[in-house]
Amino acid sequence: MQPIELNKRIDTLDYLRGFALLGIILVNIPPLMLINLSDTTVDVAYDRFLTLFVEGKFFSIFSFLFGVGFYIFISRVKAKNENAYLLFIRRIIILLLIGLVHFYFHPGEALTVYAIFGLIALPFYKVRKEINLTIGLILLAVTAYLGFKIIMPFPLILLGLAAGQYRIFEKIHDNHKRIVILTVIMFFISIGGLLYQWHYVPEAIVNFDHMTEGEFKEHVTNMEKFALIGLQFSPFVSAFYVGFLMLLLQLPLCQVLLSPLKYYGRMALTNYLGQTALILIIGHAFHLIGNIRFIQSLWICIGIYIFQLLFSKFWLKFFKFGPFEWLWRMGTYWTVPSLLKTSTNSKERS
Repeated sequence: MQPIELNKRIDTLDYLRGFALLGIILVNIPPLMLINLSDTTVDVAYDRFLTLFVEGKFFSIFSFLFGVGFYIFISRVKAKNENAYLLFIRRIIILLLIGLVHFYFHPGEALTVYAIFGLIALPFYKVRKEINLTIGLILLAVTAYLGFKIIMPFPLILLGLAAGQYRIFEKIHDNHKRIVILTVIMFFISIGGLLYQWHYVPEAIVNFDHMTEGEFKEHVTNMEKFALIGLQFSPFVSAFYVGFLMLLLQLPLCQVLLSPLKYYGRMALTNYLGQTALILIIGHAFHLIGNIRFIQSLWICIGIYIFQLLFSKFWLKFFKFGPFEWLWRMGTYWTVPSLLKTSTNSKERS
C-alpha cells in the first residue's frame, strides 16, 4: 500500500460533502418548521420531487463520506505514529455529545447515528477491504430492501471505509474508466427504479370523505410503496450522484464553477449544525413555524444556501477550520490548534 499523504486534503470529498448538505436541508426543514403537506398542486409536485430525487439520497452520500473520512483519519494518525484508535474514540465521543445537544433541537439529526455506528465500525478498519466491501453491500441490500432507514448508515459507513481502503478518491484519474462504467450503470438502474416508483405515485388531490374503503386502502398502500421503493433504490441514485459529480470535477471549468461547494463541504459540521440553527431562528423570528406551505420552505433553503456558501468562503479565507471543526479537533487532540491562517501555513490534514 502506498503511504498516506499526511496533510493533503482530498478536494473531491469536500465538494461531495458540500453537495450532500444541499440536499439534506431540503428534507430537514419540513419537520423543523412543522409543515404539513397541503393539497395545492405546487406543494404536491414539490413533495413528489423530494421523494423521488432527494429523500434518502443525500443522507446516504453523507453516511458514505463519513466512512471515507473515518478511514483517512485513522490512516493519517497511524502514519504519524500516534494512538489512532484512542484519538478516533475521542473524536466519536465528541461527535456524540454534539449530536445529543443537536438532537434536543432537531430529533431527526444524524450525528448521534454516525457516532454510534462509527464506533461499531471501528474494528472493521483492520478487516480486508474485500470483506468490508462484501459485508457493506450485503447489509445495504438487506436494510434498503426491508426499509430499515435507521440502520442503513452502518453498511454505508462500511462501504465508505472500503472506498478509503481501495484509495478510490486518491486515485480518481487511475480509476476514471471504472468510475464512468459504474456511473452509467447506476444511472440506468436509477431510471428504472424511478419509473417503478412512479407507478405507485399516490393521487395528488384526495377527498377522503368521498373515498370507498377499498380506494382508501389502495391510496395508503400506494403511499407506503412509493416511499419504500424510493428508499430501496436510494443507494443507486446516490451512487450515480457521487459518480457524476466526481467525473464533472475532472474538468477544470467545473472545479471553478462548483468551487463554493468545496468551501461549504470543508465546514460540513458547522454548516450542518448551522442549517438547524438558521431554520429555527428564521422560523421563530418571523413566526413561520407551522404557518408556511411546503414550497415556501424551498425559498428559505435557497436563502440559507446563499448565506452559508458566502460565509464559508469568507471564513476560510482567514481561518484554517470552521468553528465547530476547530472545537472538534481541539477535543480530539487535547490541544488548541492554530485557527488563524498565516502566509506560511501549509494545507492542514483532513
